[in-house]
Amino acid sequence: MATVPKYPTIEIDMSKCTTPFDCKACLQACPQAVFGVHALKVERGKETSPKDPGAYMLFVRFRDKCSGCMDCIEVCSVDALKVTFPEA
Repeated sequence: MATVPKYPTIEIDMSKCTTPFDCKACLQACPQAVFGVHALKVERGKETSPKDPGAYMLFVRFRDKCSGCMDCIEVCSVDALKVTFPEA
């Protein structure tokens, strides 16, 4: 018997979400603060531009806090997010 995941699955299409730190739409829309941003490009003594594609990566920090409001899906201008819920 397979176990059913307890929390929703949140997929991020990184080929579409290239400047999450510049956009911040899903970060600001999520009432549960499910998402986070991680710097991928770090140069010593130089500030990384949030407009630089690929410099930052959006990730799911607190999947267990997702309430299923779908606000992140609605505000994503590049359609990079997909949220699926486990079957009951």
